[in-house]
Amino acid sequence: MGNREDLLAGARKALLERGLAKVTARDIAAAAGVSLAAIGYHFGSKDRLISEAVTMSTGSQIGDGIDAAIRDAGEGHSLWESLGPTWNGMFDVVQNYHEQLMLSLENATNIIRSPESQAFMADAVEGAYAGLIQTLREVYPELSADRARAVGKLYLALFQGMAMHWLLAPASDPLTGDDVELAVKTLRGK
Repeated sequence: MGNREDLLAGARKALLERGLAKVTARDIAAAAGVSLAAIGYHFGSKDRLISEAVTMSTGSQIGDGIDAAIRDAGEGHSLWESLGPTWNGMFDVVQNYHEQLMLSLENATNIIRSPESQAFMADAVEGAYAGLIQTLREVYPELSADRARAVGKLYLALFQGMAMHWLLAPASDPLTGDDVELAVKTLRGK
């Protein structure tokens, strides 16, 4: 690995050991086995490095969970028939990745305050869309690219909202697959 990759891995390790609020640039450099100056050279700031490390790590884990939810629910079913089961699978992802979602939420504040991190996040979101489009078109080959993108964007937006809702109020009534099916039927006038 190069220094950039070492820093990303070191940031993930240091974040797991110390947490977002307590991790320092020195912790990250030490975990990566590189100089403190390497952070500035490769990322410009500790905050940018952390934003990228958290986004890449958390996004990959959660993305794999969402991918599995879509694939598991879609096997042998139409997109409509799999809507409720897909959504229930996504709720399982939220429950199974609580710590990663917490870290992502903490990181969001840093991203909101940094135009540079927001630019990185815009690219990361496009990457998430691309992954969702690929999965949706593999599971539902009849979907055109634009329809798969629309469904992927809807899934991601609803997932992020559900994740935030569950983190803030875990004892509240969650959005279930039955709720999503009923809402869509209602919107369609059925």
